[in-house]
Amino acid sequence: MTIDAYIACQPAGRQALLQALHQVIIDNDTTVTPGVGPMMGKEMILYNAPGIFKYGLAGVKNYMSLHVMPIYGSATLYDKYKQLLPKANFQKGCINFKNVDEMQPEVVAELIKECAKIDLMKFKQEHR
Repeated sequence: MTIDAYIACQPAGRQALLQALHQVIIDNDTTVTPGVGPMMGKEMILYNAPGIFKYGLAGVKNYMSLHVMPIYGSATLYDKYKQLLPKANFQKGCINFKNVDEMQPEVVAELIKECAKIDLMKFKQEHR
């Protein structure tokens, strides 16, 4: 399935936000290659940096989710963006949201710009 087809399969009220967030990721982190694939038992848009998963964007039954591996390893980023996106539901490495009020693309762009600087392979090797 293509990314456009994945987004088109989502409820109409989610499509514009998912498309905007997808564009934010590919515009602000040139280290990743997007594609659709399985993760956690669901199809989603996966963004892989060389050799490692970095982000995932999904529409699930009751909400949408942005998986952000750099926040999983950085309490500083996690805390900063939890304050900047107070209406979103933060988990360990993902942010769940229902609409643009909870997940503003301009704030997500800043998050992705900061995450783009993080080499997850290097981080993984240093923390084995």
